[in-house]
Amino acid sequence: MLLTAASLLSGCSKQQTLQALFQKATPHEAYARQLHQAGLDRRPAGRSWLAAADQALRDSLVVTLPFAETGYFRPERPLAASYRYAVRAGEQVHVSLALAPGASARVFLDAFEVEPGRVPVPIISADTLVLDFRYRADNDGQHLLRVQPELLAAGRYTLKVSREPSVSVFPVKGRTDAAVGSFWGSARDGGARRHEGIDIFAPRGTAAVAAVAGYVTRTGETPLGGRVVWLTDVAHNEHLYYAHLDKQLVTLGQHVQPGDTLGLVGNTGNARTTVPHLHFGIYRGGRGAVDPFPFVQHAEAPAVATAGPDRRGEFVRLREASWLQPTSSLKKTQKSAAAHLTKQVPLLVVGQQGAALRVLTPGGQTGYVAAKAVVAAREKPLRRLSLLAATELLNGPGAAAPAIGALAAHSAVTVLGQANAYSLVRGPLGETGWAVL
Repeated sequence: MLLTAASLLSGCSKQQTLQALFQKATPHEAYARQLHQAGLDRRPAGRSWLAAADQALRDSLVVTLPFAETGYFRPERPLAASYRYAVRAGEQVHVSLALAPGASARVFLDAFEVEPGRVPVPIISADTLVLDFRYRADNDGQHLLRVQPELLAAGRYTLKVSREPSVSVFPVKGRTDAAVGSFWGSARDGGARRHEGIDIFAPRGTAAVAAVAGYVTRTGETPLGGRVVWLTDVAHNEHLYYAHLDKQLVTLGQHVQPGDTLGLVGNTGNARTTVPHLHFGIYRGGRGAVDPFPFVQHAEAPAVATAGPDRRGEFVRLREASWLQPTSSLKKTQKSAAAHLTKQVPLLVVGQQGAALRVLTPGGQTGYVAAKAVVAAREKPLRRLSLLAATELLNGPGAAAPAIGALAAHSAVTVLGQANAYSLVRGPLGETGWAVL
């Protein structure tokens, strides 16, 4: 039975636990191994949990950072939510998940780098012990975050994912990225070359400071950069370039901490006809110059996760037929490869992101619909009737779905939705399931 899952997992031997530790498995992988050792991978719930984990890596929803979403864990049906988002090299991604009061489920968070046609590459993993973490994006690309609770988990949560600067300190004291006036790639010398950095404008004499801990590996004066300082970030094999300084205040080989003054902002070199500013560049070992703006761009707070009533765990239906959307933006309704939804199809709300609801279809597909486009199935059922005979309630709209209960003959029920030959019904005591009427 499903209720034995927790006891079977807790019965895993100390030797098995030590083996998992020495193999350096992620928390998610270690839990999957425990399911296998306990024999739960051969039972319906365990198979569904493992299948949901794999499916999440293939079918992810598309979000834009920063975002916040509230979600809902269903104990009767293992699910995994997954979100795909674009990242820039050098930015830091901040992930946090907060469980609602009273929820004690173990939750697994796994971030992956994804490329078309390739197996997702793990980046970082965490579980309930650490549900707030940060990681740095090394390359431009697409990342995927999978959120999956343990078996039988129930409850609500709030997930937030945002981008932050990866450097410890902004390179000009008292300034922010709002002071950047010339960006990466801008034309220089009539288009003969491109700007390999950003220009941060500040009054002459403003302190140019170490953005990271490192060693001063070069100082001097050049025709283009004027008075310059090179700072090496050994931890990331990167070289930070400070140019057009009015004065240098460090020496070759000096070790500095974030915030230490390297020099003063000026307009030396080929900037002598411009107002004072710091040219700030980042060069990677073996790769050359990279855009430094994502390294210093300030963090944006995610939008409000829930706009309007909290519908998590509630069945809804659409006011008008529409397409299930792969993103929460909902700016323009588009035909989706996922599913076309009629007004009769009941949708379980498993998450909310602003004015969008993340819903689960009877067929197991996940996507977004507009909150204003739905009605509560309980408040506006399709019909009410009295059962002619005893009726079995199923966990899903299919003959292979497990039975979760039964309603006696002559029970008064409300029909919340319809999916092919199966009706989602609610009994007199609130019991809800699928049945053929």
